[in-house]
Amino acid sequence: MKSKLQQLNALNRLMSSCAACTLRSGCSRVVFGSGNPTAKIMFIGEAPGKKEDELGIPFVGSSGRILDAMLASINVPREDVYLTNVCKCRPPENRDPLPEEIAQCWPWLEKQIKIIDPKIIVTLGKYALNSFLPDAKISQVHGQLINIDIKKIGKINLFPLHHPAAARINRKTRALFEADFQKIPQLLEKIKKES
Repeated sequence: MKSKLQQLNALNRLMSSCAACTLRSGCSRVVFGSGNPTAKIMFIGEAPGKKEDELGIPFVGSSGRILDAMLASINVPREDVYLTNVCKCRPPENRDPLPEEIAQCWPWLEKQIKIIDPKIIVTLGKYALNSFLPDAKISQVHGQLINIDIKKIGKINLFPLHHPAAARINRKTRALFEADFQKIPQLLEKIKKES
């Protein structure tokens, strides 16, 4: 049996040759994800930005700095979690990913989730949330643990948060983002006890 790291590396090799949508032709590289292959917490954003595209690592720009600060505030090292995006390639000029681009990339995310098998999936922003729950509104469900069953994956614990970029721009959103983030350790404990 291959380790989770070996499985992810094999998946990353397949992803690097994906050209299913037009995003691949306009970006420098495929940004797979980074972090612990056996992570209990998986963070999913929408798509790589300029800095992520340059370095091949998700959440390394200004949103990444906010995320790092929040992880530090709950005493969770970045290397203990797994970070990725719904879309693995940067949309031109950092525009929002289109529904068809998200749909093309979804099978990759599905495979990552299956390999890592996290206890909790934290979606960051509406695009990540809506790829799991198409009709959900981030303003209504942020900070709530939602149990869902996904075809090909099974049951998951979804914890929607605002995107760090939205938290950077809006003070009110920042306060909500910070308060919601503080719930993660207790939720993880609760999930561990129940499983």
